[in-house]
Amino acid sequence: MNTLSLRAIAQASATALLLAAAPIVGHATEMIYYPVNPSFGGSPLNGAVLLNSAQAQNKHKDPEADIGGAGFNSQSPLQSFNDSLERAILSRLAASASSQITGTDGGLRPGTVQTGNFVIDIVDLGSGALQITTTDKLLGTSTSFQVGK
Repeated sequence: MNTLSLRAIAQASATALLLAAAPIVGHATEMIYYPVNPSFGGSPLNGAVLLNSAQAQNKHKDPEADIGGAGFNSQSPLQSFNDSLERAILSRLAASASSQITGTDGGLRPGTVQTGNFVIDIVDLGSGALQITTTDKLLGTSTSFQVGK
């Protein structure tokens, strides 16, 4: 072999060895923390995902959930409709009773109003305060509260 070719091979090998041993130049940037939880500054769009994940992992059961009063889906559609109808009728009765206890100026006037199941007593306590007591005729229970005129 020729000394020139051996020398070229040696130089090429040395160059390759130097390039392989040379440190690789890298560029780094500073790390920036972005919170995920919206309670700590994260995106509000992550809230539903985090809540669903937490509920899926929750192994605890509410002891009152089986009673029926605590759950939203514990009523049948018929029970829900009957409750809605009852609230609508009670709302109409309350509007009718309130029209009987208000004066022409819209203020409450002292006196007693009787409905089918209730007795409503309005007493003037003086200094612009009224006490309203509602008594259930069937059960005899009553409740009261005070309002300003």
